[in-house]
Amino acid sequence: MKATEILSKIKTYLGEDTADIVNDIEQTQEVKLAQAKLDNGTVLEAEAFESGNEVFIVSDDEKVAVPVGEYLMEDGQILVVSEEGLIGEIKSEEAKEEEEEVEASEEIEEVEAEYATKEELAEVKSMLEEIKAMIDKKEEMSEVEEQVKEELSETPASEPITHNPEPKQKVNLKYSQNRKQSTFDKVMNKIINN
Repeated sequence: MKATEILSKIKTYLGEDTADIVNDIEQTQEVKLAQAKLDNGTVLEAEAFESGNEVFIVSDDEKVAVPVGEYLMEDGQILVVSEEGLIGEIKSEEAKEEEEEVEASEEIEEVEAEYATKEELAEVKSMLEEIKAMIDKKEEMSEVEEQVKEELSETPASEPITHNPEPKQKVNLKYSQNRKQSTFDKVMNKIINN
């Protein structure tokens, strides 16, 4: 059974006129979506390309919500997606360029206001040059360090170092040489001479 047949049976049981309801359902299902292409050939689809409408990327089998960002369309307009799948605004490319120029001029004015006099600007420039010189010196020092490391790694040590312990000296005790040695004397003699 179709959905409309089931709905009509339910309405007849409830006593409502189903013809009006079926016509309303059919009218709501007839939604035509507008399509547009981006400059790279991607096809977008929306009910209407106006602020606040949902917009999707059309692929073979599915529709994907357009990620947040700005997209250049074939007709030269810029589509701004503020939230994923929702059109924030559509503006012309000229408006974007004007907006960027205004932002750049505002930044320049801020810098000029911050460093009002030419003397301050010259002082900042000299400081920047000093910093660049310090960075260059640091890079030169690192290059010299690398060269020294390479030279040291290539040259072998002058002579290998070997272990040379002192020769053992035999200690002779000179006292009481003619007496008979006890066990203690023998042990002590072995400890000292070994």
